Amino acid sequence: MQVESLAISDVKILTPKRFGDARGFFSETYNRATLAEHGLDLEFIQDNHSMSQPVGVLRGLHFQTPPFAQDKLVRVVKGRIFDVAVDIRKGSPTYGKWVGAEISAEAWNQILVPVGFAHGFVTLEPDTEVIYKVTAPYAPDHDKGLAWDDPDIGIDWPLGDVTPTLSDKDTKHPGLADLPAYFAI
Repeated sequence: MQVESLAISDVKILTPKRFGDARGFFSETYNRATLAEHGLDLEFIQDNHSMSQPVGVLRGLHFQTPPFAQDKLVRVVKGRIFDVAVDIRKGSPTYGKWVGAEISAEAWNQILVPVGFAHGFVTLEPDTEVIYKVTAPYAPDHDKGLAWDDPDIGIDWPLGDVTPTLSDKDTKHPGLADLPAYFAI
């Protein structure tokens, strides 16, 4: 497993090895012991799977508050996404900053988004399927969000001329200036 840090070093790109032959391939996409060797000792308890039909489906920016805050390990099994993590940890030197990376089935890479970050992605191909592991169960009362288009954050979503497709919920999240301090360093 190759592990590299993004510009905000707590957010990581993980690329598992693939072993192929005439039948196809095999890949160990998650191994707790292997991640622990890289200082990432996380216990994932739930897998989620989403499918987005059109290009430009934007999901996010989402997070859960303590005690149900979630680390997320996100991978794409079909298609491509641009995945974003925004640091919402008050007192962090990177508070309000974002990092993004293209995650795709072809590249076979994953992104690890830790607790204290708002997370979202936009689909870059039709019929994109995303699977992600989380370290806490879904808790509706702790489910929160951050405005995907907050100018104070300035995420450069690769939408081109595409108008994003959003859930009703994702059109109503507050901006960073109005976000309570759910996480602090």
